Amino acid sequence: MSITTILFDLDGTLLPMDQDTFAKAYVKGLTVAAEPAGYSPMILGAAIMAGTAAMVKNNGEKTNEEVFWDTLERTYGESVKNDIHLFDEFYATDFQKIKDVCGFDPKAAELIRHIKEKRFRVALATNPLFPSVATESRIRWAGLNPGDFELFTTYETSRYCKPNLDYYKEILKQLQVAPDECLMIGNDVAEDMIAEQLGMKVFLLTDCLINKNNADISCYSHGSFDKLFTFIDALK
Repeated sequence: MSITTILFDLDGTLLPMDQDTFAKAYVKGLTVAAEPAGYSPMILGAAIMAGTAAMVKNNGEKTNEEVFWDTLERTYGESVKNDIHLFDEFYATDFQKIKDVCGFDPKAAELIRHIKEKRFRVALATNPLFPSVATESRIRWAGLNPGDFELFTTYETSRYCKPNLDYYKEILKQLQVAPDECLMIGNDVAEDMIAEQLGMKVFLLTDCLINKNNADISCYSHGSFDKLFTFIDALK
């Protein structure tokens, strides 16, 4: 079957970054922002990391958002939810400064425009560990707009995370497409290339490659943005 739909990862793919540098800046920024309200940066930082780990293990019974806040409740009690507004304020203000630790590649926006001109459907399969407001910000940091994507995954609506195959199945269901109609493009061998197991075509963008297990990537179509342009133009 011909490819009709192209799925993109965001962090390290459309938005160049070092994942560890970004994660450290994010946790530090959020904990510093919450400190005036009485949150110890060390304790909150540990709670955020625990909440993130819980989302990655989510079995689908709850949304990732519910799993995250349930985890924070185990540290702070139900009253923590009264301070959700503090987190929202962080995403609207200090979170925007984290853009400075990310890179920028104009080829990302050029590629999305090119793909849409070729009449492919485009969705953003970014690991749904963040609320919509944070995801929309990161999309804009990449020189794009949320409206460029038919769908983008966030913690409010997703019930799984990468590399769980159910995460990809959830996207396929929402888009109402078959796996062999889809191309998944990402920079993380474990989290993005796993979509191939469902029957998707995959492309590994190597500009910000993550290959924690030192897997052999020769079995995947892979390369830089320039090679990706050529790869997409050859799709049938």
